[in-house]
Amino acid sequence: MSTAKHLKPTESELEILQVLWNKGLATVREVHEELSKTKDAGYTTTLKLMQIMNEKGLVKRDNSMRSHVYQAAVNKEKTQKHLLNKMIDSLFGGSPTQLVIQALGNSKTSTEELAKIQQLLDNLKKQ
Repeated sequence: MSTAKHLKPTESELEILQVLWNKGLATVREVHEELSKTKDAGYTTTLKLMQIMNEKGLVKRDNSMRSHVYQAAVNKEKTQKHLLNKMIDSLFGGSPTQLVIQALGNSKTSTEELAKIQQLLDNLKKQ
């Protein structure tokens, strides 16, 4: 079987990973309660997804307590980088410039975000 670093998490798996990345450790109930704030999903669906994610190597499960405690087994930054690179290759023909143009072309970018982006660009130019 493939290692977790070569897997592409589904959208639902990414939502669970986000909760675990934010919390560090969490039970299925805690993850489900967090997900329930933004979507309608059953507890058993969350449980089954987390069991599948454990089998795939995306999460680790501690069975030592009555309620199993989960944590992400994949690094947030590495997962983001991997998925972003795949998206750049598949949607933008390998061009990070096209991604940035598309992302910044929407009017929702705040002045603060633009300032951070400008600072990043200035830092990159100095390297």
